[in-house]
Amino acid sequence: MTIPAVSANLPPAQPGPPSAGQFPQPARPEPPPHGRVILIGNPNVGKSALFNQLTGSYVTVSNYPGTTVELARGFIAAHKQQIEVVDTPGMYSLIPISEEERIARRILFSGDIRLLVHVVDAKNIGRMLGLTLQLAEAGRPMVLVLNMMDEARAIGLHIDCQRLAALLGLPVIPAVSITGEGVRELLAHIQRPPPPPPLRIRYNLKLERAITRIARLLSEHPNISRRVRALLLLQGDTDERAAMVKTHDDQRAALILREISRLRAAMEHSPHYQATLAIKSQTDQLTAVTMQFPPLRRFRWQERINRLCSMPLTGVPVLLLVLYFGFYQLVGRFGAGVLVDWIETAAFEERIIPWAAALVNQLPWPALRSLFSGDYGIVNLGLRYAIAIILPIVGMYFAVFAILEDSGYLPRLALLTDRLFKKIGLNGRAVIPIVLGFGCDTMATIVTRTLETRRERLIATLLLALAIPCSAQLGVILALLAEHPRGLMIWAGWVGGVFLLTGYLAARLLPGERPSFYMEMPPLRMPRPGNVLIKTYSRMVWYFKEVLPLFILASILLWLGELTHIFQAVLAAITPAIRLLDMPAEAAPAFLFGFFRRDYGAAGLYDLYEQRLLNGNQVTVAAVVMTLFLPCVAQFLVMCKERGTRLTILISAGILVVAYFCGLALHACLRFFEITL
Repeated sequence: MTIPAVSANLPPAQPGPPSAGQFPQPARPEPPPHGRVILIGNPNVGKSALFNQLTGSYVTVSNYPGTTVELARGFIAAHKQQIEVVDTPGMYSLIPISEEERIARRILFSGDIRLLVHVVDAKNIGRMLGLTLQLAEAGRPMVLVLNMMDEARAIGLHIDCQRLAALLGLPVIPAVSITGEGVRELLAHIQRPPPPPPLRIRYNLKLERAITRIARLLSEHPNISRRVRALLLLQGDTDERAAMVKTHDDQRAALILREISRLRAAMEHSPHYQATLAIKSQTDQLTAVTMQFPPLRRFRWQERINRLCSMPLTGVPVLLLVLYFGFYQLVGRFGAGVLVDWIETAAFEERIIPWAAALVNQLPWPALRSLFSGDYGIVNLGLRYAIAIILPIVGMYFAVFAILEDSGYLPRLALLTDRLFKKIGLNGRAVIPIVLGFGCDTMATIVTRTLETRRERLIATLLLALAIPCSAQLGVILALLAEHPRGLMIWAGWVGGVFLLTGYLAARLLPGERPSFYMEMPPLRMPRPGNVLIKTYSRMVWYFKEVLPLFILASILLWLGELTHIFQAVLAAITPAIRLLDMPAEAAPAFLFGFFRRDYGAAGLYDLYEQRLLNGNQVTVAAVVMTLFLPCVAQFLVMCKERGTRLTILISAGILVVAYFCGLALHACLRFFEITL
C-alpha cells in the first residue's frame, strides 16, 4: 500500500493548557498583525458553530460584493491583534457547482489568508478527505479540524489523528464545536500558523505530464500553486480559464489554451475523471491506515428512523404526524388557543387596555386619545395584535422548527419531497426555505439564495409570496378553523392546489434547466434543549423586533386614515368586493389590515370570528383569500432587494388577482354543492 510521501510538520506541543480567553505563548516570533482565517468545508459539518466559538458576539453578516451570497465575518483578539475570521458557504470540491461554492473558492484564492481551516465531519471523513488533499496541494497554511468527534466516538469510530497529521503534513485537531473541544488548540495555530503542507497528489503518468507542461506556461500566482491551477484548467474550469486569460497576454493565453486542448485530446479519459480516481485512491489509503471502523451494526435506531423518514411509504405518514402534533396541536391549538386566550384576556383586556384608557383619558385632545386607546389605536390594536396574538404563535412555531432542525429531520424531508418539488421547477433543497416560510416568509425569501439557479429562486419566491402563510398568520388561521374540521381540510386542499398549480405552470413557462438535487445528510440525533432554546429565543427576538414597529406604524397609519376619512373612503371602495365573497362589511377592515401585514389581517378576522360575525363558510373563504393575499411589507421590501422592484410589483399584482378570484371560486363551489360548514 502506497501512502503519499509527505513529511510531518506538526507544531511542538504547548507547555500546558492556556487559561480561559488566552492563547498559549508561542515559542517563535509573532506573525504579522494581518490576514484572515478562512473556515471552509462541506455543508452541515459545523463550520458556523466553530465560527461562533472563535468569534463570540463580534460578528457581522454581509453580502459578497456583486452577489446575494451572505458571509459571516468576525474577529479574534490575539495579543492586541485583530484577526478576521470568515465563515464561507459549503463547498464540496475546487470545481464549483453552485454560486455558493464559486464564492467560497474566490475567497480561498484571494490574498492575505493567514490560515485555512478545513472543517470535516469526523464520521464521514473518508468522503471529505478528497477536498483536504486538494486544499493541501494548493500550498496555503492549513489545519484540518475533525468536528463532531463526540458522534464518531459514540458509534465506535477511532481515528489516529497523529498518524493522519504525519501523512498529510498538517495539524489535525479533533473537535466538538458545540462544546468547545479543540477550540484552544485551533486558536494556538491561528496565532502561530503552521507552514504550508508539502503534500502532492499522485496522478497517473499522462495526467502528471500534462499538469507539468501547463504549469510551466503559467505565471506565478501569490495565492494558489501553478500545479493546482494547471489541473483546474485541464479539467475545464471556466472560472480559472477566464482568470488565466485576464492575467496573461493574448499570445501566451492562446498558447496555453492550444496546449490544453491538445493534451486533453490525447487522453483516453477526461482529466476530471482521472483526477477523481487518483484522489479517491489516496483517500482510501489514508483511511485504511488511520481509521478503525466499528463493526457493522444493522437496524440501529437511527437507521430505522432514517428509513422511516426518507421512504415515501412511511415518510408521508411521519410528515403528517409532524404536521398534526407539531404544528396543528402545538402551534394551532396550544399557541393560538391557550396562550393567546390567556395573554389577551389576563394581560390586555383586564389590565393593559383599561390602564391605558384611564391614562390617555387625561389628555385634552380626543384625536390624541384615539391614537393610543381607540379602536385602531397603538395599544388596542397594534400592541394587542403583536404581543397577545402574534408573539405566542411565533414562539411556539419557532420552538417546533428548532426541534426539527436540531434533530436532522429537515434534510430527510428534503429527500422525501425532491420528486414532488421537481414537478414544480424546484428540488429537495427548496424544502428548507419553504418550511422556513411557515415561520417567516421574509427570512425564507432571503434563504432562497441557497438555491442554485435564478429560475429556482424566482419560483420559490413566487410560491412563498402566494401560498405559504407565516407562523403568525398560520396560527391564527388554524385557530379560526379549529372548530370547522371540514373547513380546515377545504382550506388546506385549496391552498395546496394553488401552490402546486402555480409551481407547475411556472416550471413550464420559465426557461431554464431541470434542477438537480444534492444535499449533505447529517445524522439523526436527539435535539439538545440548549440549542433549541437558543434558536427559539434568537428567532423570537429577531421576529419581534421586526413585527412590533410595523404593527405600531400600521396603527398610526390606520389612525391617520380614520382621522382624515381616507380610511372610510377606502373601506367604502372595497366593501362591494368583500360583499361579493358573501362576507359582512365588517370584514373589509381586516382585508385592509392585510395590506400592511397578512398576519395583521388574519388577526382582524380572528376578532370578527370571536364576535360571531362570520360563519363556517365565510371563515373558510376568508382564510383562503387571506392566505393567498399580498406579501407583508417586510417581505415585499426583501423581494424588491432580491428580485428587483419591477418584478416584485408584477408578482404582487398577480397575487392580489389570484387571491380574490380563488375566493370567489371557492364561494361559488360551496353554494353550488350546498356545503354548509
